[in-house]
Amino acid sequence: MSQLQSNAAEDLINANERWARDVIKHDPNFFKDSATYPQRPKVLWIGCSDSRVPASVVTASMPGDIFTHTNIANQFHSFDDNANSVLSYAVDPVGVKHVVLVGHSVCGGAQAAIQAAEEGPVEPHNPLTRWLVPLIQLVRTLDLHGLPENEAVDKVVEANVLKQVENICLSEPIVSAWATGNNVSVHGWVYDLATGRIRELVVRSPPRANL
Repeated sequence: MSQLQSNAAEDLINANERWARDVIKHDPNFFKDSATYPQRPKVLWIGCSDSRVPASVVTASMPGDIFTHTNIANQFHSFDDNANSVLSYAVDPVGVKHVVLVGHSVCGGAQAAIQAAEEGPVEPHNPLTRWLVPLIQLVRTLDLHGLPENEAVDKVVEANVLKQVENICLSEPIVSAWATGNNVSVHGWVYDLATGRIRELVVRSPPRANL
């Protein structure tokens, strides 16, 4: 096992070499153009750090197609300068037209939040617990009584996606963008690990676009 683990990083480098050669074979100027011209993705993906949900892979996208930000349990906190700076940069100057907040089934962050909510008062004694406090508070507003574990997790995942979409829509970058006529839309998606499919829960557009 230790030998397999020690080779993991080297395997990635070797895989990268094969991938780069394949890309060049199909488009000899791809990397040259990528290095020469500024990025112009149309989508910002805000997702979970879970290794089973790689944005580019599950959407069959190429480098330059998706601007990404990930964290534990796909959160968007108003106090998180990291996420807010990514959103701000993506909207302007990058110019994305769609912000997608992506949760996923069998989410470890959702499972941890459910467990913490059941155990009583939260003692944010480590970075992970502190990060999950808003999600734990959200879990406590949901009626999960009597649900099987998988259904409870699914309910939390969906509620979390809807809450984070709301947080994004209330964020300074989106409020400012909408106020100045930028019609960037905000989507809430759930990725199903068991099927590899994405399902849209909600899409929000500038208020005037709904008139």
